[in-house]
Amino acid sequence: MSDTSELRPVALTIAGSDSGGGAGIQADLKTFHAFGVFGTSAITAITAQNTVEVSVVHPVPARVVRAQIDAVVSDLRPAAVKTGMLVAVELVRTVAEALSHHGLDRFVLDPVMVATTGERLLDGDSETALRDELVPLAALVTPNLQEASILTGLEVSTEDGMRAAARALVEMGAGAALLKGGHLEGDPMDLLWDGSAERVWRKRRLDTRHTHGTGCTLSAAVAAGLARDLPLGEAVDGAVRWVARAIATAPGLGTGRGPLNHFAPVD
Repeated sequence: MSDTSELRPVALTIAGSDSGGGAGIQADLKTFHAFGVFGTSAITAITAQNTVEVSVVHPVPARVVRAQIDAVVSDLRPAAVKTGMLVAVELVRTVAEALSHHGLDRFVLDPVMVATTGERLLDGDSETALRDELVPLAALVTPNLQEASILTGLEVSTEDGMRAAARALVEMGAGAALLKGGHLEGDPMDLLWDGSAERVWRKRRLDTRHTHGTGCTLSAAVAAGLARDLPLGEAVDGAVRWVARAIATAPGLGTGRGPLNHFAPVD
């Protein structure tokens, strides 16, 4: 009989693959490992990318994504789940159906909707399905300012705008909303609203180009905390502080937007 002291909680990431290793599935699995959580995955797309560009995005058929989720849950039931890039409306709906079918309620939704260049990654139908079918299932949704604006229809460019959007997302059915304010003017901040209390993290802006995969890594870190049975606020706090440390100690790889330091120590 195995030593139960070595058993680790399981987390599942449903996201795209990043051939450059800094974001997507690769970043999520590295993050789960850093937090002492066993990582499993369902790949939604295969990409050809590095720190400079994304040259190819090849969606995985929805039935194959569903088969991956079913296979994991049937044998390695995750204590928490996160989603990243879902590419198409069929994938959004397939994931929503799988989460509901399996009763996976510790679900962190990273609504990957806008590229770093500002280009929209989802068509209108996919955005609508994500808002109507995935947001209400989420224990936490983690949009950046542009994504929060798309989801809520609000102008989100200030701290007050973040506050209003967070409340709107909870009213839309999310358990809580973590608004990522990295694109605010001045120093960045993150704002968490759980329907009854607000918490804000303020940081000094670092002069760095090594921020590739920040959103993926943050949502994966929160999911890892939830898998370890941490309360939501504690899971978010640990994730926010760890990501800041990972940015500050980034390894300097690549000639474009380089990856974070997924070897950064966890408190």
